[in-house]
Amino acid sequence: QVQLVESGGGLVQAGGSLRLSCAASGTISDGNSMGWYRLAPGKQHEWVASINTHSLIRNYIDSVKGRFTISKDNSKNTVYLQMNSLKPEDTAVYYCNFRNTFRSDYDYWGQGTRVTVSS
Repeated sequence: QVQLVESGGGLVQAGGSLRLSCAASGTISDGNSMGWYRLAPGKQHEWVASINTHSLIRNYIDSVKGRFTISKDNSKNTVYLQMNSLKPEDTAVYYCNFRNTFRSDYDYWGQGTRVTVSS
């Protein structure tokens, strides 16, 4: 089992910044990818960014490239999402995900943290 605890959401004006954190605990040695997804009102669940925990290769959805940065602190088993130049369309509940991309049974989610960007 893996537990994911997220923090860092909140209300910010357009153009502002927030940093989301996701701390992982439990049987984390089998995972190889940590990422962030979001669910906005009236929209489908959307992948935002991910980082391979071994190679540290990062990937982003086009709409956040150049604005968001995903990083990982191995000493704390924590992944971060630094969000700059926030836009109202970034408003959503953000979910942390930790998985093994080769195993469907190893796929864990955090409880979600709400980000609201006002115009």
